Amino acid sequence: MQRYLFRRLLSLLGTLLGVTILIFLLVHLIPGDPVQYLLGEFPTAEAIAALNAQLGLDKPWYVQYFSFLGRLVQGDLGTSYITGYTVWQEIVDRFPVTLQLALYSMILSTVIGVIVGVFAAVKQNTWMDRVVVFFSLIGISAPGFWIALFLIWIFAYMLPIFPISGYDGFFSLILPSVTLALGEAGMIARMTRSSMLDIIKQDYMRTAHAKGAPQRSVVLLHGLQNAMIPVITLIGLEFGALLAGAVVTETIFSLQGLGSLAIEAIGKRDLPTIQGLVFFIAFLFAITNLIVDLLYSLFDPRIKYE
Repeated sequence: MQRYLFRRLLSLLGTLLGVTILIFLLVHLIPGDPVQYLLGEFPTAEAIAALNAQLGLDKPWYVQYFSFLGRLVQGDLGTSYITGYTVWQEIVDRFPVTLQLALYSMILSTVIGVIVGVFAAVKQNTWMDRVVVFFSLIGISAPGFWIALFLIWIFAYMLPIFPISGYDGFFSLILPSVTLALGEAGMIARMTRSSMLDIIKQDYMRTAHAKGAPQRSVVLLHGLQNAMIPVITLIGLEFGALLAGAVVTETIFSLQGLGSLAIEAIGKRDLPTIQGLVFFIAFLFAITNLIVDLLYSLFDPRIKYE
């Protein structure tokens, strides 16, 4: 396990190094000049030169990159051009909302998706299976903004149960969480169904049935546990994506999370915030994938890490 973990950490560092290169190159390809944005419409040449020097934008690109990399090694994600706050402070202020939204959405979608997927597999080729597949496809295909607007219309306008927008604790995150969970639940349900159908055909499942084990015990203890490996992979990837910031959902519900922070930073050409935020998101995604890989052995003891 220790050797495997060491190799994965080395691989993670290499991945993050590659991410820093991509971040730097892509961010500097964004149209627009941050200095122009900061100084207004008619800045003087002297003012532009002075601010470029102050921000270090007058240096060659490779000098700027190694400066960016050097700050990252020290744990410094930079300082916002616009607010003057450190990027770490901006992330700390916004991340709790995104983390709660991701957790609630993932818990809800996992519970619904796994239960529905197992049910559909057990009832394969029946009308109930077809209904599950149909609604799973709708959940996957329906645009997130459409689901969000529909839920707002029903549960915030027609039936004023939930707030339309803004963050005010758990209650205000219910509609955004359901919005994200519906699509995720559809994918998890389809993956669970597919994986369970493969497991049901295995010899040990037929043997358990032949020994007279109850149907529920065979499905949950023998089937679901072995079917969870691909499902866990999907859950990990989707959770990482949710932590990256559900931009559309946060925008529609006016939630001040990482997604809205990214939109604001891009709109204002705030290069340090964009670079620091994207690196932070990439780091979260990489760590999430590592944790998911380590969880495999909990569901399948045959998996050994060396």
